[in-house]
Amino acid sequence: MTVEAVVDGQVVRWRDKKRYLWIMGALIPMIPLIMWGLVAATGWHVWWFFGPFFVFVLIPLFDLLAGLDPNNPPDELIEALEEDRYYRWVTYAFIPLQVAGFLWGAFLLGNGTIFGWDPFDGAVLPGIVENLTWYDKLGLATGMGMVAGIGINTAHELGHKKEELERWFARIALAQTAYGHFYIEHNRGHHVRVATPEDPASGRMGETVWEFMPRTVLGSLSSAWELERKRFARLKKSPFSLKNDLINAWMFTVLLWGFSLAAFGLGIFPYLVVQAILGIWLLESVNYLEHYGMKRQKLESGRYERVNPSHSWNSNNIGTNVLLYHLQRHSDHHANPTRRYQALRDFKEAPVLPTGYAGMIVLSWVPQIWRRVMDERVLAHYEGDVTKANLHPRTRDKYLARYGQRAASSDSVAA
Repeated sequence: MTVEAVVDGQVVRWRDKKRYLWIMGALIPMIPLIMWGLVAATGWHVWWFFGPFFVFVLIPLFDLLAGLDPNNPPDELIEALEEDRYYRWVTYAFIPLQVAGFLWGAFLLGNGTIFGWDPFDGAVLPGIVENLTWYDKLGLATGMGMVAGIGINTAHELGHKKEELERWFARIALAQTAYGHFYIEHNRGHHVRVATPEDPASGRMGETVWEFMPRTVLGSLSSAWELERKRFARLKKSPFSLKNDLINAWMFTVLLWGFSLAAFGLGIFPYLVVQAILGIWLLESVNYLEHYGMKRQKLESGRYERVNPSHSWNSNNIGTNVLLYHLQRHSDHHANPTRRYQALRDFKEAPVLPTGYAGMIVLSWVPQIWRRVMDERVLAHYEGDVTKANLHPRTRDKYLARYGQRAASSDSVAA
């Protein structure tokens, strides 16, 4: 389908080549069903671990084979493109599929019974034995966790929108991970403090992903509560209310998990915790790399400069982009938070990741390799001036000593 508009008497046309690829995002919440189907078809229980294989092997391969798409929609057509409701329904479809996939996974974890009733009258459902082993269930939980993490990304896309329905959809998507406070902290915290030392969701140069995790999880939760507490203080009301957006978002988790535990048994609880932790870990791994080492400089007024495309790492890898709704065009997202994913643009001045998010997450698991790949890119982005980077306090002196000498040498050569 071609989008067109008349501008100054001229017809401007543009075709989204990824238009029908976006629906591939609906594959993600079906991972629990896909795992069961693969086990049922082959009898190989290794397929219970298909979720991580899909995210960390198949998606990077998809990125490699599909290549890059640096094309931007013309500015004149962005409004028309955003009005195309097809793109909204693509994200809306994720929500019921996510809930259904979660309940199916919980059903399997509960050994195929619901409220103690066997819906198959004693017949063994293919792919389900009477009692799955603990490691089968652990594999299933990892797949559910991959869905949960990518579900937070869907919540991210919907939570930025002005329509109230989409904001409620975002809360539902966050229920699986019990990470409802993300709805508050990301919009009103991260977008204000992004690429500064004060932001718990911006990775610092020299900081490992393992150091980043507790800082961002605890910092984001604390920040979200403080934001809502201050909002209610201005209203002269108690924050302990269902009108508190943290509490009403968490209520969806109470409902979803409460029903699942009642229906499929308390024994599934440890696996629900595992999948939630993995979902949070997947989200925060993305947060770590999106602004790694990037720093907004302070102005004479003491305030930070406005966010611009140079403060976010970008990637045009098609595979990850169609599954994450253009999340990798992160610079435009921070410049225009309410802009819909299909209209996000690439900027030449934005720093570029060597591969898509899935591959970068794998890279982050080995800090030595991560630093070798990414620290040089951060330094190149700031033209050798390491003092402009967002440095981790633990490594600050070491980085200044190592790279400061290089910057001084470069200045000497230039002179």
